[in-house]
Amino acid sequence: MKFVTFTGETPAEALKKAQHECGEDAYVMSTKQVKKKTMNSPALYEIVVALDENATPHKPSAPTERPTRGEDVLLNISEAAKQISEIAKVTSAGAYAKERKEDAATKASLPTEELGQIKQEINKLADKIKLIQEMFWDEKAPMRGNLAIPPEFSQIYKLAGQSGMSKEHLGTIMRLTLEHMPSRMKSSSETIKRYFQVLLRKMIPVRSEVVLSKGQQKIMMFVGPTGVGKTTTLAKLAARYSYLSQQRYKVGVITLDTYRIGAVEQLFQYAKMMRLPVEDVVDIGDFENALRALGHCDIILVDTVGSSQYDKEKLMKLDNFLKNSAAQIDVNLVVSAGTKLEDLKEIYSSFSFLDIDTLIFTKFDETKVFGNIFSLIYEIDKPVSYFSIGQEVPDDLRTASSEYLVECMLDGFTKDTHGKSSK
Repeated sequence: MKFVTFTGETPAEALKKAQHECGEDAYVMSTKQVKKKTMNSPALYEIVVALDENATPHKPSAPTERPTRGEDVLLNISEAAKQISEIAKVTSAGAYAKERKEDAATKASLPTEELGQIKQEINKLADKIKLIQEMFWDEKAPMRGNLAIPPEFSQIYKLAGQSGMSKEHLGTIMRLTLEHMPSRMKSSSETIKRYFQVLLRKMIPVRSEVVLSKGQQKIMMFVGPTGVGKTTTLAKLAARYSYLSQQRYKVGVITLDTYRIGAVEQLFQYAKMMRLPVEDVVDIGDFENALRALGHCDIILVDTVGSSQYDKEKLMKLDNFLKNSAAQIDVNLVVSAGTKLEDLKEIYSSFSFLDIDTLIFTKFDETKVFGNIFSLIYEIDKPVSYFSIGQEVPDDLRTASSEYLVECMLDGFTKDTHGKSSK
């Protein structure tokens, strides 16, 4: 076995030289950058390949032009795929040695030291893929607001950017990460991701579920745009408080949504199934009477008519219910997780005069991006209390947690997680 070194301005260029001189049977032992790109000179990469001394010499083909940028990437991916395929066939040094010995008449077996070296180098194949990222990383620097982000951060920067998070927030968080992250942790993309996840979690305020003491009463009103799932969310919470939580409460329901017959019927059906008292209300006087009728309940849940953020008349009517009631009412703004960030901000701005207590996000199962939720919470600094993760009543509800939201942002949504409504 002999080793030959080739250099080029990109890994692909050096690799192409190696293939030109040594053929497809050569094994790539290492790929590294020996000189960084400067203003006056290009980068320099070095590739070391191993050749079987007993193999038939390769006849170089006619020289070709230097590969284009796109060809560089394809060549790197092709070579990486080829070597990964080889790993699938050669799972250990022993298996590799056995394969070589099958043709011992024409090929010499490798020394143990060289086999160990080959195994170590094969385990580093993932770094070659990262080199492909690095080839394009510097070229896109102006698109990041001139924020100098090392190539090791490319994976987490991409994931966070694709999550729907505000670019402004992403830039701020990346600056904080770069400033405060210990240097020893910056060389591993996995370590960087874990650090970034912890940082994001600390930026998400969460309202923990409070256990009521004897004699306490909690009234929760649910407001928000039409079609976000307020009634279904109320039914899930009614079941949670009545039957699923460790401390079971007496729950009553009030509906102000008398505009839609279907919504009233749906709520009455839920209440009947759970054997809960329900009151329907038309005007402010009825609202006070309903609160008194349910005075024996520990928790009273108030459903409201869906209101567009532009429908000032309906919003003012909700405000009148709140202002003319002597009771302490927590207002929960219910919004869909799939709503664009700009629309979320506008919705919150329109409803905020109702003195929003917490946010509830629904329809997690109908979107693939969750950074919009993070950016809204981060910007308005209001806590989130519940996530509705599907249509099933009462199962698809979970208490909000910063850990779960960050997992959805960076790793994707999944229902099968720790912390459903039963927790």
